[in-house]
Amino acid sequence: MTVHDVARVLPDVPALRNLCRSMAMVEAVLNPVGERFHSFNPTWSATEELASMRNGSGDEFDIVFPPAGAYVRGFDHESPFSPYHHDDVPRTWPGVVDSVPPIFQRYVHEPAFTDENGTPVVTACLWREAEADHWQAGQIDFPDGHPDPDGSTWLFELLVDPTPEAFQAFGEDYYETTIAIDAVRHVYDLRPLGRALITSLNPTASVEDVAQEAAAIGYPLVRELSLTTD
Repeated sequence: MTVHDVARVLPDVPALRNLCRSMAMVEAVLNPVGERFHSFNPTWSATEELASMRNGSGDEFDIVFPPAGAYVRGFDHESPFSPYHHDDVPRTWPGVVDSVPPIFQRYVHEPAFTDENGTPVVTACLWREAEADHWQAGQIDFPDGHPDPDGSTWLFELLVDPTPEAFQAFGEDYYETTIAIDAVRHVYDLRPLGRALITSLNPTASVEDVAQEAAAIGYPLVRELSLTTD
């Protein structure tokens, strides 16, 4: 799979935003006070939300949700597309960000997405304008014989398979625990989070801590818990 394959199957912008928020919320219940794989910041700026993935080994993605649509940046540090695999001067792989339209161009050079020298830290990039009917990616010559040249296969696997079952499989492997599928379905449906749901996902979690995380993520809470975060 390459970024072009991802572009054909990625959910539309509203559905992707909801998916990212749901994944972040399930992880916030599983690990309310520790480092997490997925996160969601509804107040990244006054007009932008940010979904992120960090695996702790230098691989990551970020999805910016501005009013104009969405911009996706992925980085696989082992990818042959890494800016740090070429000569002595880091440079992005030809085509990866060359076609990013002006409306999203500032994200290519956003300090949070570049290194200390201003080089975009990216191996895969997609974007979709709010009124568009499909995702776009640059024109790229992919090397022959590489099963995952830009890291898209694994970076975006939970985005191109937006099912509770896919997240359950990931979470059970990553957190080494059993995860109740009905609870994951509840969160993927964006139904309000309550005590029983929190306990079914993580019996040891502090309900108050999870409620605070939900408020920070922008995930709906039942009225009882909403009152504790006011």
